Amino acid sequence: MSRKSLTKDKCPVARSLDIIGDWWALLIVRDALAGVTRFNDFGRSLGAAKNSLSTRLKTLVDHGIFEIRSASDGSAYQEYALTSKGRALAPVLIGLAQWGHRTRLQTRGPHLFVC
Repeated sequence: MSRKSLTKDKCPVARSLDIIGDWWALLIVRDALAGVTRFNDFGRSLGAAKNSLSTRLKTLVDHGIFEIRSASDGSAYQEYALTSKGRALAPVLIGLAQWGHRTRLQTRGPHLFVC
């Protein structure tokens, strides 16, 4: 099934899912909230193929969820930093984790975002 764009849908849930509805996107945001900033670190954490990760990060940057910055350590690398729009997704992920706990989907550790 080809993916249908929801950008013009009347429902704000549908429009939001058009940007962050891909499960990789939410896992990237989860990792960023935990302090991951570098492309290779996202790849290592998620086990994602470079092309897939690159495409998803570009989409998140294009939608203002991340911004690209010079590395904080002064190296030539770049980092992905959550914007305020990206940080505003924290309650969404917390709610999703709480739902998983309540419905017994979570099988490891007692804390949110423990994976």
